[in-house]
Amino acid sequence: MADEVATLAGGCFWCTEAVYQNLKGVKSVESGYIGGTVPDPSYEQVCSGATGHAEAIRIVFDPAVISYADLLDIFFATHDPTTLNRQGNDIGTQYRSAIFPHSPEQEAEAKAGIERAQSDHVNPIVTAIEPDAPWYPAEEYHQKYWNRVGDRNPYCMAVIPPKLAKLRKGFAERIEG
Repeated sequence: MADEVATLAGGCFWCTEAVYQNLKGVKSVESGYIGGTVPDPSYEQVCSGATGHAEAIRIVFDPAVISYADLLDIFFATHDPTTLNRQGNDIGTQYRSAIFPHSPEQEAEAKAGIERAQSDHVNPIVTAIEPDAPWYPAEEYHQKYWNRVGDRNPYCMAVIPPKLAKLRKGFAERIEG
């Protein structure tokens, strides 16, 4: 079975990248920008909110080991899909909750994932399903940020460990090693 790609936006890409990088079947996770109007935007441009891009991650995975549905269930369990254009103190459209399907099958699964997630939330899920769009990798210093410097960044220390705890609690069998 060929590798597949999933593109998800769930707030700060440092934080979502950290959740997916040690899952069985995940071959790579890249932080980047998607869904905006400016070609090849910089981090500063995206942070301004003026480009329309979301901070997102692109996951290359082996669907024989981990399914797209599993990736979505983890996505909904490790961020707040009920806040529009916001994750915690990160506010703006660049921090929106969105799924960018790469096929009609992924789009159908995204809709099913939202329905599954809604049963776990009192407030309505506001995660958007947006059309696939040009992908722009973030600058190199954003890649694998948690592994390199996250434990020295107070923001990351406040946000990422609780996400990883949710991952361990609900999806321990999916974690490498």
